[in-house]
Amino acid sequence: MKKAVFKNISKEDDMKVEYDFSNMKGAVRGKYYKAYRAGHKVEIYQADGAVSVQYFKLEEGAVMLEPDVKKYFQNSESVNKALRSLIEIIPSKKRIVAHTK
Repeated sequence: MKKAVFKNISKEDDMKVEYDFSNMKGAVRGKYYKAYRAGHKVEIYQADGAVSVQYFKLEEGAVMLEPDVKKYFQNSESVNKALRSLIEIIPSKKRIVAHTK
């Protein structure tokens, strides 16, 4: 039996020490990212043997925020407000070019 490897984990890190993936082979960050964005289905198996299937797809115009960005924005309204503030400081010539793309 192998000996467990423990790393120093900060209090901010929510990963438990027993989840050591440092020796994991073939793991790729974002491996299923494109497929997830394209849409996915979830199958829920009930105790009685029935299967419930739900399909999920991001709506047109939806944006997925990274966790470090998401912690600063509670909802869509706060994201839109911040982006509108940035749009206001972009020179008008650049703004017109950006809208035509």
